[in-house]
Amino acid sequence: MPELDASNPPALVILTGAGISKESGLDTFRDADGIWARVRIEDVATPEAFARDPERVHAFYNARRRGLCGAGIAPNPGHRALARLEQDWPGEFLLVTQNIDDLHERAGSAKLVHMHGELLKARCERCDAVHRHEGDLSAATACPGCAGRGGIRPHVVWFGEMPFEMERIDAALRRCGLFVSIGTSGNVYPAAGFVQQALLSRAHTVELNLEPSEGASLFRERHYGPASEIVPAFVERLLRRTR
Repeated sequence: MPELDASNPPALVILTGAGISKESGLDTFRDADGIWARVRIEDVATPEAFARDPERVHAFYNARRRGLCGAGIAPNPGHRALARLEQDWPGEFLLVTQNIDDLHERAGSAKLVHMHGELLKARCERCDAVHRHEGDLSAATACPGCAGRGGIRPHVVWFGEMPFEMERIDAALRRCGLFVSIGTSGNVYPAAGFVQQALLSRAHTVELNLEPSEGASLFRERHYGPASEIVPAFVERLLRRTR
C-alpha cells in the first residue's frame, strides 16, 4: 500500500458482499451451495415474480428474515473491525454493502449505504412508506402508513431494479483515494464495476476475499482468507499507518 499522509488521509470507500456475513451463519447467494443454486431468481427476486405470485415471494423472504433474526446470528470480527475503522479513520469514510442483513449496524457501523435494500424493512407500493418489519409479511399485511393491503413488499432491490443511493455512491467513488472490496463475487453489477470507477479516480484498490473474485486482476493489493481473520488484520495495519 502507498504511504499515507496522516494529516491528509484519502477518502475511503469500502464495499462488502455476502462473504463477510457467511461466517455469521448466513447463506451466500452465488456460491456453489448458495441460495441461487437452490432457488430460481426468476421465481422470487424480480418484480414480475412478485406480480405473478406475491405469496411465494413473501414466503422466500420470510424464511430469510426468520434466519437473520434467529439465535446465534451475530456480527463477526470482520463486521466489528469495519465499525472500528469507521470510528478511527481520520478522513472521509463510506461503507457500501450489497448485503440486506443488519449485521453491520449491529456491529456499530453508521456511515453505511444498503445499496440492495434491507431485509428487516418493508415498503408500501401504494404510498412509498418504508418501515421496520421483523415478522412475516403477506399480501394481507396492512401498511402502517396508508392502512392499505396488498401493496407491502420486502424493502429489497430485485433483479431489474435500480440499486439505492447510486448518486451518493458514485460521488464517493469519484473522491476516493482508497477502495476496499470485501467478500464479493465480482459478478453482480453495478457493484462489480466500482473498482473500475475507483481506478479512474486513481485510488489504491484492495481485495479482501476468501478467494479471487472475477475482477481480482483489477486490484493492486489482494489478501485471501476468512473475512473474520483478514479484515481485522487489514484494518489494524491500515490504522497503524495513520498514527
